[in-house]
Amino acid sequence: MHMSMNRVLVVLGMSLLSVVAGARTASAQYRPAGPPTTGETYHIEAQYAWWNADPDLTVNSEGLGIIGSDIDLINDLDIEKKRIRKLNLTLRPGRKHKFRFEYLPVTYEADTVLRRSFVFNGQVYNVGLPVQTVAQYKQSRFGYEWDFLYLKRGYAGVLLDVKYTDVDVELHSPLRSQPEFTKAVAPIPTIGFTGRGYLAPNISVTGEFSFFRVPDSISEEFDGSYTDFDIYGTFNFNRYTGAQVGYRKVDVSYLVDLDQGTLKFHGLYFGGVVRY
Repeated sequence: MHMSMNRVLVVLGMSLLSVVAGARTASAQYRPAGPPTTGETYHIEAQYAWWNADPDLTVNSEGLGIIGSDIDLINDLDIEKKRIRKLNLTLRPGRKHKFRFEYLPVTYEADTVLRRSFVFNGQVYNVGLPVQTVAQYKQSRFGYEWDFLYLKRGYAGVLLDVKYTDVDVELHSPLRSQPEFTKAVAPIPTIGFTGRGYLAPNISVTGEFSFFRVPDSISEEFDGSYTDFDIYGTFNFNRYTGAQVGYRKVDVSYLVDLDQGTLKFHGLYFGGVVRY
């Protein structure tokens, strides 16, 4: 599985680099842009995909002045991989300008008997205690894209986004009257870059990378970072519809007061696109 994924990334990456390099050569020779390729004449675009993401989730919650333990939701609480749905909407009022929205929700649920003791939200959870876990991660993205380079066979642009991230982890146990939980909600501004190249009039490869890091000087009680890498290929059946396959990796880390966490998702996704 890892070999096949690596082959996909190499092929997509090399294809995007070769087309962008060709686009730069064309620009240097002052060639006219010509008519747009299939999939570029639209004002509204909707993408829906199923992301087979491998999760790597760690949280730490303080409570009652007691420092919490680092809890691995996969190894300690038996959270399992599941398919994630994601929706992207793009409004394109002009050829080089796009307003973008993304909604990415996922809920993990698991039942387990603890194999090690830890402290969560000021409470001690001992070995042998039955625990039910509900972990939710929701991300909404609002952004603007400006394609400063736009040619017949591709474009390159910059991204300005605000990602609204909501993390909620609850632990339920029949031996406790109320669940214990940790919650972190924060808007995260990011800056990024994007590029698209066409291998054929109806086949494109798109790459995106966005990031943000909270400066250490802002606060000792708040810290965080965010990186998002996405590369995908699109086969356009016509100007209105297409199919996509891609690979995405998202890394989020946060510190709010004394609660902290590290959330990582990566894997292949498959989806479709419609345009008007």
